[in-house]
Amino acid sequence: MVFNLSTLIFGIKTYTLPLDIFSLDGDGFHPKIEIEINGVKQKAILDTGASKTAFDHDLLQAIAGEQVFHLDEKLSTGLGTNSMQCFKATIDLKLGDLSIPNYYAAVLDLSHINIAYEKLGLEKVIGVIGSDILVRYKAIVDYENKVLTLKV
Repeated sequence: MVFNLSTLIFGIKTYTLPLDIFSLDGDGFHPKIEIEINGVKQKAILDTGASKTAFDHDLLQAIAGEQVFHLDEKLSTGLGTNSMQCFKATIDLKLGDLSIPNYYAAVLDLSHINIAYEKLGLEKVIGVIGSDILVRYKAIVDYENKVLTLKV
C-alpha cells in the first residue's frame, strides 16, 4: 500500500500490484496478477473487457470446497457462448494488500482457457479479474511500468 498526499487529505488509499505481461505466442498479450483466494495464492488474468470477475469451477472447488457454490439462475454470456451454466461463491479475495472479504464471485467452467495456456506452455490461471472490481477500485493499468494501481 502506498501512502501519499491523497491518503492524508482525502483518505484515499492506493494499492499497487505488479503485472506480469506475457505473450500469447506472438498473438497478443495477457496481463496477469497474483491474487489470494481464501488465503491461497493464485494467478489471474486482468481482463478489462470482462464485465465480471470470474473463477474456474474446478480450481476454485479445490481451494474452497463444493459447499460454497450456489447455482445462479442466469446463464453466463461472453467467453464465446451465451449458455454457460454459472455458479456464485462467496470468497475472501485479496489483490496485493487490498482485502475484499465476502466477495460474491461468478464461478464458471474456464477449463478452455487453461487448456489453451497449457498448449502454449503457460501456467494455469484460476480466473479473470473483470471490470466489476476494476471500476469499483478505480484501476489504473500501467503497461509501461507493469503495475496495476487500485484506489479505495
